[in-house]
Amino acid sequence: MTTEATGSTYLRTTRAAYDTVAADYAELLAAELQAKPLDRAMLAVFAELVLASGAGPVADLGCGPGRVTAHLHASGVTVFGVDLSPEMVAVARRTYPELRFEEGSMTGLELPDDAVAGVVAWYSTVHTPPELLPQVFAEFHRVLAPGGHLLLAFKAGDERRHLERAYGHELSLDVYWMPPDRVAELLQGAGLAVEARLVREPDESERPRQGRQAYLLCRKVPPG
Repeated sequence: MTTEATGSTYLRTTRAAYDTVAADYAELLAAELQAKPLDRAMLAVFAELVLASGAGPVADLGCGPGRVTAHLHASGVTVFGVDLSPEMVAVARRTYPELRFEEGSMTGLELPDDAVAGVVAWYSTVHTPPELLPQVFAEFHRVLAPGGHLLLAFKAGDERRHLERAYGHELSLDVYWMPPDRVAELLQGAGLAVEARLVREPDESERPRQGRQAYLLCRKVPPG
């Protein structure tokens, strides 16, 4: 299967899965950040850096039902969300009508070059086949303004799991655990310098299904 065909297939299956679970996903994870202080800390550092730059808005890519978008907005960040799933976007718009949410794919964003001061990809690359991550990271680099920041959250490990049921629904979805060093290498290759990383153990709500969780804070290196 070609890379193009792989990309088309994973986008279709990911969209279908999240369209199916959107309402239940939103309800189950609505308060998740309240119990995760280290996650909130990474978001707080990211927000502080973006606000200090004064350079423009943040794109929450793969925003799902908008909970991270809303969290950043409450921190004072100008932020909008983009998601592949029309049903997720619909839930986000109903839940946070004061915020902007759009349909779109991380593999080809409808944003100009250098358009945003920050990008958040909060577990939204975990369904991307590893061979397609360079394309996604290149899009992050393209839309970020020089000096802009990226916060990437993902599952730390080295495996692929296929889900046939999640959030109370039958579905078909691959989830990739990636080694943090490998992800950092791919980001560096896309021109995104890793400035900080956090790898934490699973908390009580994540055991035993989940493993370690990883967070990389990056900066688009200005030219020259």
